[in-house]
Amino acid sequence: MNADQKVAIVTGASQGIGAGVVTAYRRLGYAVVANSRNIVDGEDPMVLAVPGDIGQPGVGAAVVDAAIARFGRVDTLVNNAGIFVSKPFTEYTDEDYEAVMGVNVRGFFEISRAAIRAMTSREGGGHLVTVSTSLVDQANAKVPAALASLSKGGLNAATKALAVEYADRGIRSNAVALGIINTPMHDPSTHEALAALHPMGRLGEVDDVVDAIMYLETASFVTGEILHVDGGQSAGH
Repeated sequence: MNADQKVAIVTGASQGIGAGVVTAYRRLGYAVVANSRNIVDGEDPMVLAVPGDIGQPGVGAAVVDAAIARFGRVDTLVNNAGIFVSKPFTEYTDEDYEAVMGVNVRGFFEISRAAIRAMTSREGGGHLVTVSTSLVDQANAKVPAALASLSKGGLNAATKALAVEYADRGIRSNAVALGIINTPMHDPSTHEALAALHPMGRLGEVDDVVDAIMYLETASFVTGEILHVDGGQSAGH
């Protein structure tokens, strides 16, 4: 590996948005560490698969340790892994809470803490990108999702806090706040109804999200930004 080659970590990387982000960073010339619960190595030697549930204690640090051991550095972390559960607030269970907060908050906290430590241990700075939701800004009675707002709203605030805290060390922190994206988690029979939730009248595509993350990666003067990729959802209904 070239000592100057940059390294990105992507969580939730086995399918959908995460898989698209892995491909995009490879096109930029980055080595990639790809994490999800059951991910396995593929044919590309510059993509290291590190399986593990990011919501479990110690997994985030282990992913960063694997990146350092294999590639010697961490330049970017994409916090893509997340759990979304939509139901009326009083119907949420303790198990729902533990699952959502474990992945969305604890997972973010542990791997981001370890990644920032790695970034600050060497010159060159770094970049955090966190995947959030537009429901934080524009709640929708048709999609009751208070746990998403509780967890992702906190991540939006943390995104800005980290941007300010680490700006003088060359580390940027941004987020993409998504509408509903066409991924395997949505049954095709629901697509028409889901598309109607966006003013633009369509679902977002994985490439829409990837393009936004690639913009943030290359936008060296942008930090603390919550970039909405939501077909106008955050603007209102």
